[in-house]
Amino acid sequence: MAAPRVVLVVPTPSGDTFTQRVAEDLAQADHLIFACGRYEGIDSRVAAHYRETGVEVREMSIGDYVLNGGEVASIVMIEAIARLLPGVIGNPESLVEESHGAAGLLEYPVYTRPNDWQGKEVPEVLLSGHHAKIARWRRDQAFAKTIARRPDMIEAMPPENLNKADRALLQEAGWRRQSDGRYLRPTEPPTQG
Repeated sequence: MAAPRVVLVVPTPSGDTFTQRVAEDLAQADHLIFACGRYEGIDSRVAAHYRETGVEVREMSIGDYVLNGGEVASIVMIEAIARLLPGVIGNPESLVEESHGAAGLLEYPVYTRPNDWQGKEVPEVLLSGHHAKIARWRRDQAFAKTIARRPDMIEAMPPENLNKADRALLQEAGWRRQSDGRYLRPTEPPTQG
């Protein structure tokens, strides 16, 4: 039987960037321990000691800024990790199509009831009951949002995550396909007409 995976997470602005992929990995650990420093952080010998005892030590940063202590950063990481554990989110399917998920896109716009809110209607396609058209609309919207807000995510997207319609959408938006199948953003924003 394998030994349990124990991970000591040390929030620090000089750590590796905490991402959704890191949250997914840490959600697989058997035990997580968060050690929060204050002001100057934790003595470097602490991490070295735990590494020597076989504990996996992850020094993590939640962004390019400095806080007074690691408590807030720990709360951010704990929430991102915990929601991936079975039973924390009522419907596990709701984790599939979110920002920074496996699709590599930001989430499409979300609508609730009523269908008309202060004169603003839910897009008709979402009320159509046509599942394929709804799925395509959502994916197109996710691409549009990601292109506008996080083009770096499109550039990092593995080519196997793209279907024919996705490639056509990127080409229409002026993105250039490279020899490895990845896309580069346009050098100039497309003209609006």
